[in-house]
Amino acid sequence: MARVVKVFRTLRNHWKKSTLAVCVLSYGGYWLYGKHCESVVRREACQIAREFGRQQIAPHEGLKKATVILNPAASNGKANSLFEKNAAPILHLAGVEITVVKTDYEGQAKKLLELMELTDMLIVAGGDGTLQEVVTGLLRRPDQETFSNTPIGFIPLGSNNSLSPSLHFLSDDKVKNITSATLSILKGETVPLDVLQIKGEKEQPVFALVGLRWGAFRDVAARISKYWYLGPLKANAAHWLHTLKEWPLVRDVSIFYLAPTPRPPDLPSQKPARPNLLRRIVCRLKNYWNPPVKEPPKVEEPEKWEEQQLSTLELYIQTHNKNPVERRINDSLLICAEPNNFTVGEFIAAGSKKQKDPTVFTENHMELEASACRIKLPEDLAT
Repeated sequence: MARVVKVFRTLRNHWKKSTLAVCVLSYGGYWLYGKHCESVVRREACQIAREFGRQQIAPHEGLKKATVILNPAASNGKANSLFEKNAAPILHLAGVEITVVKTDYEGQAKKLLELMELTDMLIVAGGDGTLQEVVTGLLRRPDQETFSNTPIGFIPLGSNNSLSPSLHFLSDDKVKNITSATLSILKGETVPLDVLQIKGEKEQPVFALVGLRWGAFRDVAARISKYWYLGPLKANAAHWLHTLKEWPLVRDVSIFYLAPTPRPPDLPSQKPARPNLLRRIVCRLKNYWNPPVKEPPKVEEPEKWEEQQLSTLELYIQTHNKNPVERRINDSLLICAEPNNFTVGEFIAAGSKKQKDPTVFTENHMELEASACRIKLPEDLAT
């Protein structure tokens, strides 16, 4: 008992050191517990991947080959370490022969995809920017109709992963997000997505899976990282400082758009079997004795472009990929515009929400559905 009293007396006499020791031990215990939970998640994912690797393959079949386009600069330079720890072991245990191609600069993924040979699987390890570059390079290829049949997997390693909620379940644990995305690739869980084509007057077209932003919120979002030293207040501070430089932030823009068109039917996943010889001979004789009547060519009606003048803080043209499973009748995109009557407080509050999800809009926003649109900016620049 005397020893216990002595310990408490020592802690009371050196309460500053004791408080510091408790804080350090608490933080260390929390950090070790987090590492243990990450190790458990990795072990469970590897056990599932090992079952894929134990599956037997036919003698004439080879291992699946996958090309990984990795952006090492994603996640503040931690993408390579995150991939090697959480995704690469799963792919190796599943028996996938992977070839990792690391990008060195912005825009390199486009050039790599234009020259890359056909592969069984294409995996993008990065963020929204890397995925956009890969899709753009793929659809610029001369043989893009054939190459587009290659399944594309996405491992979220970037700071912005807007498409991840549409592809798999997300959690607050980054390791769990990476392992679940890698397992979804192994299971072959594919989702058809719309692609937004963006054309300029001179440059080659650019393709996007999420959308195109233009306005004040997008400008501020590009500067938030500069105020990293403000911690959780950096988003609010960036929006407030932007209002000091320029206010109001209203932009005038002219939009020309076409009405939505009916969505074409989905193509069959497998080519139908060729009919037998007797059936082909009967069909040819039938067409010879009773040839089908040729219909006159349809006269194409001129496109009816509608114009609308907008005064907005931000314009966002987006696809329907936020909910790709939903069945839609029309083939269209969404044109969303924020109102022009924001106060400074409302601008800061809305900007903080858009930092987490850029597709969140205020109640009074304008929304149009169109099959195609043209934008005329005040500087006479077309997008």
